[in-house]
Amino acid sequence: MTEVAAIDWPRVLADLDAQGAAVISGLLDLEQCRAMAARYGDAQGFRSRVVMQRHGYGQGEYRYFDYPLPDLVASLRTAVYPQLAPLANRWNERMNIDTRYPAQHTDYLARCHAAGQTRPTPLLLQYGPGDYNCLHQDLYGEQVFPLQLAVLLSAPGQDFSGGEFVLTEQRPRMQSRPEVVPLKQGDAVIFAVHHRPVAGSRGSYRVNLRHGVSRIRSGQRHTLGIIFHDAA
Repeated sequence: MTEVAAIDWPRVLADLDAQGAAVISGLLDLEQCRAMAARYGDAQGFRSRVVMQRHGYGQGEYRYFDYPLPDLVASLRTAVYPQLAPLANRWNERMNIDTRYPAQHTDYLARCHAAGQTRPTPLLLQYGPGDYNCLHQDLYGEQVFPLQLAVLLSAPGQDFSGGEFVLTEQRPRMQSRPEVVPLKQGDAVIFAVHHRPVAGSRGSYRVNLRHGVSRIRSGQRHTLGIIFHDAA
């Protein structure tokens, strides 16, 4: 596992500012990826299971972890959040949004829980042949941290084919801009949950983002998702 403190955060934050997404290569190692993916087959430690096609979300399924979170998930959530909170605050300032985020994740979770958002949101996703995830936003209540993280646990070209991570960005009075983010096993992508500021001729304006996964053509794909706000 790449130590969070050793990540080139200036580069990551610059990519987030420029594109709304940034890749961290090799955040988890092969053993960690395999062990995390294997958890999906054991219902213990999860609070719920969602079958996507029942809700119009696509095809495939995912499980939300319950508290206490696995050590790896909890440590990533706690360690990555402080690196992102200053950027989240700058984004809100540029978009004239009053909300500001505390420096530590424990303090932010206390804010979520006080607002009635007490259910943990980190999750494992599982896709098989023909499965996909529709473009969406992970909004679970009034409290929304504007960045989240996903780690690809499977090996493209070996464990599965297809299944690209996709972002779309809708700018005012313009057509949507799509972007496919290439990931290897163990790579993480940090991306905007809902919207982000973009510099224009008259200052910054908001663009709306959605994310999803293209159709799996063969094999099985697992992903770890880390969302920093909890759910109502």
